[in-house]
Amino acid sequence: MHRRLVSHIFILGIACLLSACGFQLRGTGDDGTKVPNAWKSMHLITGNPNGEFSRNVQNLLAANGVQWTDRERANFILTIGPEHFSQRNLSLNAEARVAEFELTMRARFSVSDADNVEVMPTSDASVVRQMENDPRNVVGKAEEVRILKSEMRTELAQQIMRRIGFFAASTR
Repeated sequence: MHRRLVSHIFILGIACLLSACGFQLRGTGDDGTKVPNAWKSMHLITGNPNGEFSRNVQNLLAANGVQWTDRERANFILTIGPEHFSQRNLSLNAEARVAEFELTMRARFSVSDADNVEVMPTSDASVVRQMENDPRNVVGKAEEVRILKSEMRTELAQQIMRRIGFFAASTR
């Protein structure tokens, strides 16, 4: 009983110290990327509305208060092009096999107002990662590439969200 009370007090103390030093989880709190109220009514145009990247963008903006609606009722229209993934060799090992890859994912996006006037010009968002290669573990590396691609899609969506948030905040 006494030991449990001490552990609860210790956990409470740590939580108080972390909150007192300004610690917060990434993606929480007001970091300047909140979407202003006028920008909270949007319509999404994308070639693959059910793709992982499109869903990431929709979910991230919805978590920041954006209400997705039809084109006629939306204040702004977000147009997202397809994601482009590329992989290139960075270095070779002593056996002339690829030792390191560079993975790049890009997407173009723009924002128009309800009158279809482009308010945020077409921009490129990109994420670059490096990955070591083990030619003896092809299956493991293929799975690692799949996981990295998923993380890169999420990062790309976050980048688009931040840019829209900063742009919207600067045009108030």
